[in-house]
Amino acid sequence: MAHSLPLIAIAGRPNVGKSTLFNRLVGKKLAIVDDTPGVTRDRRYGDAMLAGVPFQIIDTAGMDEGDKESLNQRMLNQTREAIAEANAVLFMIDARAGITPLDATYAQQVRQSGKPVVLVANKAEGKAAMHVMADLYALGFAHVAMISAEHGEGMADLFDGLREVLGDAFVSATADVADDDGASEILMGISTEGSDEDESEEVKYETRDERIQIAVVGRPNAGKSTLINALIGEERLLTGPEAGITRDAIRLPFFFEGQEFRLVDTAGMRKRAKVQLKLEKLAVQDSIRAITYAHVVVVLLDATAPLEKQDAQIAALIEREGRACVIAINKWDQITRGKQAFLDELRLLLGEHLAQLSGVEMVPVSALRGEGLDALMHAVVRAYRVWNVRVPTGMLNRWLEGVVQHHSPPLVRGRRLRIKYMTQIKTRPPTLMLHCNMDKEFPESYLRYLVGGLRQSFGLGGTPIRLNLKASNNPFVKKGKK
Repeated sequence: MAHSLPLIAIAGRPNVGKSTLFNRLVGKKLAIVDDTPGVTRDRRYGDAMLAGVPFQIIDTAGMDEGDKESLNQRMLNQTREAIAEANAVLFMIDARAGITPLDATYAQQVRQSGKPVVLVANKAEGKAAMHVMADLYALGFAHVAMISAEHGEGMADLFDGLREVLGDAFVSATADVADDDGASEILMGISTEGSDEDESEEVKYETRDERIQIAVVGRPNAGKSTLINALIGEERLLTGPEAGITRDAIRLPFFFEGQEFRLVDTAGMRKRAKVQLKLEKLAVQDSIRAITYAHVVVVLLDATAPLEKQDAQIAALIEREGRACVIAINKWDQITRGKQAFLDELRLLLGEHLAQLSGVEMVPVSALRGEGLDALMHAVVRAYRVWNVRVPTGMLNRWLEGVVQHHSPPLVRGRRLRIKYMTQIKTRPPTLMLHCNMDKEFPESYLRYLVGGLRQSFGLGGTPIRLNLKASNNPFVKKGKK
């Protein structure tokens, strides 16, 4: 990865406060923080600022060795890759605990990397950690900063340390024009609405020149991290046979056919009753936040463990948040026979359990073998375009006239429900206003009939449709006193 700004990695043994410092420097609570050791597993990049100087920061997993194929060893390998990539390293220790044998071991490994190092003694607020001052220089680092990442103390010393080890490369750093978080409106899903007066006779797609954000969600061990690694073409995320490896929602840039995307890996989402630990609750909240900020959500199903109730609940959450949706069926290479029948059955189950996302595209993939990835990305682009669709008012009302003639609204308490007209008031997702009488008594069944017709007639499969009702003014009803 090429970086125009200085790239600095935070390293150290587990539970010394690396993620707390990361959040402090980026100015947001991006990384999950908990007292449990080993919370962070994947390396996370962020845009940081210290004393007005911008730079890139990497949060890493705790340096903790294990067997060759163990999770701890794979996490350590991720940390070593971050150190090798960085321009400088913040080697962090816990000042309250003092210098431990593990600190000395990992300090030697960091020194062998040949990178400039600032020794950061965290949790040094007050006088409680002054006893460790004499031992700090025994680790062999010339530059030391005593800080409290939680309370923001000692940031001036940290700045001085970075300026000493990086020199002009740090002080003269300038912010990139295309800042990762400069498109806050994009992340928040805020859209600029077009005019309702547009009477052109064709459906428009109000897509814009932006980074399309894709969140990959699903149950634990469905292969989300493996899929993202296959898409970006490198082992960027930690993977393995263990369920629940991913905890933080990790955002990665990605290009496909000239279009820029941002892929978001998320923690597996289990049934609410099974989520007991605080750490898992935080990870699930991070996944839900990723869905809220996404443009398109890819629900990854495990072909060897077909659709379960939890998958339908995840898709229902996507519909409530108003995000476009694509369903990817992973481990397709393990289905040896009856593949078309399998897809037909899955499509039938989705129609029964989640009619709100009727017509969503289903794409078989094999993340391990890299199969079906282009088809998945093409489906994502199509879902994004549909999410941005705008149907002209004239076309909508000609369609509405035919639909009402074919199946008129029912009687309510002996009165005929009447629809005056329909107009689209926003996109992302398509939201329409239905002007009618007795708006509070309109039956849900007829509204579902209208939504189904809209999907079929205008090709709106795979995206939520919002249908709002507004009572038309009755000129014969006398207005009450103000």
